[in-house]
Amino acid sequence: MDLSQILTSAKRLSELLDEEFDILKAQNLPALEHLQLEKTNLIKSLASLSVPASSLPSLPLGEEFQQAVLDCKDRHHRNSLLIQRKLDAIKGALRTLQGLTSASSVEVYDRLGRISAGRNRRNYADA
Repeated sequence: MDLSQILTSAKRLSELLDEEFDILKAQNLPALEHLQLEKTNLIKSLASLSVPASSLPSLPLGEEFQQAVLDCKDRHHRNSLLIQRKLDAIKGALRTLQGLTSASSVEVYDRLGRISAGRNRRNYADA
């Protein structure tokens, strides 16, 4: 694999990470599973390269490849933050449903779709 092919692979990985972010936002799990296969294969092919990182700046397109890898790192970090926030939200919802939070008061909507007045508020655990 020459450096231009490697650079193309790194740019494709960057595109896949952008697609992954959009899929994660949309919570489209089947599309995410399909994307993961291509992403994993691409990462394996890039990881199998035997070019020392110290020699990259001296190679043609070496600096461009390093920049593409840094872009991939930033995109991966962004995606991992999104996943972590979604997990935290799910964990918070589960704790609320299980009544594990100390401030587990629940606001309930009335028949008209408005939040009911405070006089009828109860803690979830009391309900």
